[in-house]
Amino acid sequence: MIRRLLLSLGFLLLCACASPAPLPEHSPQLALPMQLHILREQAEQRQDWLLVIQQESGGLRWSLMDPLGIPVARQRLVDGTWQADGLLPPNPQARELFAALLFALTPAAQLRSNYPAARINAGQRDLGSRWHVEYRLPLVFDVRMDQGVAYHVSPLDDEANP
Repeated sequence: MIRRLLLSLGFLLLCACASPAPLPEHSPQLALPMQLHILREQAEQRQDWLLVIQQESGGLRWSLMDPLGIPVARQRLVDGTWQADGLLPPNPQARELFAALLFALTPAAQLRSNYPAARINAGQRDLGSRWHVEYRLPLVFDVRMDQGVAYHVSPLDDEANP
């Protein structure tokens, strides 16, 4: 238990020292609102989440919840800056995920103007060694991060949205 706590604390400190996640130079045009299923894998651990992305008063609201609907992270991206949304503590992993998803969801026609350092190959895109995205369908893709974390992303089925 203490070992896990120390590892988590060390990871949080490492994240705090890491460079901030790259953001687009301009807000990409996304089809919002969007509801996505996120499956996070690292080593042998898996976590399921629901992500809702909404356009809201000049910014994007990102709400990440566990399968029971309990908020894990909420952030707003306004004028190229992340802002806390609600009373949840800062979550650097979620911010990194949100930034990587924004990169993955940016339409191909807008990618070069928003992420000049991006590399594009058939069905894939990279931002240096930080993020690697592989598409199976436009909204079904995997994001691999340089920390050894993988996210499998897919839209929620219509049946899951009452």
